[in-house]
Amino acid sequence: MKDEPTSASHTPVIPAHISSARWTSTSARALYELPFNDLLFRAHSEYRENFDPNRIQLSKLLSVKTGGCPEDCGYCSQSARYETGLTASKLMEVEHVLSEARKAKDGGATRYCMGAAWRSPKPRDMEMVVTMVQGVKALGLETCMTLGMLSPQQAESLGAAGLDYYNHNIDTSERFYPKIITTRSFGDRLETLENVRQAGIKVCAGGIIGMGETAEDRIDMLVTLANLPSPPESVPINMLIPIPGSKLADAAPVDPIEFIRIIALARILMPKSHVRLSAGRKSMSDELQALCFFAGANSIFVGDTLLTAANPGEDRDSSLLRRLGLTPEAMSTIE
Repeated sequence: MKDEPTSASHTPVIPAHISSARWTSTSARALYELPFNDLLFRAHSEYRENFDPNRIQLSKLLSVKTGGCPEDCGYCSQSARYETGLTASKLMEVEHVLSEARKAKDGGATRYCMGAAWRSPKPRDMEMVVTMVQGVKALGLETCMTLGMLSPQQAESLGAAGLDYYNHNIDTSERFYPKIITTRSFGDRLETLENVRQAGIKVCAGGIIGMGETAEDRIDMLVTLANLPSPPESVPINMLIPIPGSKLADAAPVDPIEFIRIIALARILMPKSHVRLSAGRKSMSDELQALCFFAGANSIFVGDTLLTAANPGEDRDSSLLRRLGLTPEAMSTIE
């Protein structure tokens, strides 16, 4: 950690000896509560040290199996426990997935993510899932999957197929988690992340802002991720999209400044990770997104749909990136 810059307002100084591998809630909170400009300066400085701040990774997300999930995640349109109007589907055919991946690559995406609404994959599904990974890899795209909880054997199978990343969000703090999900524990989430890491797959894990949690819950979520034996290489930060019929359909909107503070804190706590500005961008102003990029977000999902939720169209994204002078990241720059 670098020394805090001198400020005429005598802002709090974060001790330089604090290691980003052993953050505490107190030290992270001190950063979060810095004057806004000081926090953004700190986050942007970390960003520039680890990434080209004028490049952004474009990812595409495809739902390969939609709806019918037995979990009760309060934010999710795909839970069978809520009347969200979503019709469940079977696992998509491999060639359909690969066809969509080719379109994504042609559209400038370098990262392709596949999601299935499962508690965990069944043995009969693994063969098709592995074939999807192998096929997308053969196209030269970085691969990511999110399939629910994984056993060590399932993680090893995906790792052997060449999967680059596995997404499994912890969603919120351990304290607030039971108010959002009761069908699997916070510990179950962490166990899957460990299984993924042991299989040699990079970890993609983040959370959702706007579910009724406190600022302390948001900070503790990031501290949990930063304090994993190895921080996630990918950290998606989602703004809740209230889904009609779901448990959180009437959730209050997130304050934009508070959201930017979380992006900045994620960048500082996990300086070498891709911080992904994920769900909720359709309702974000261009100015909010621009500040998130300045604070350290360096990846977005492109396309009209994000799993089942609306996403800004490619025209709006292209226009915004052009106005900001941001260039899509090329495959050769991706580790």
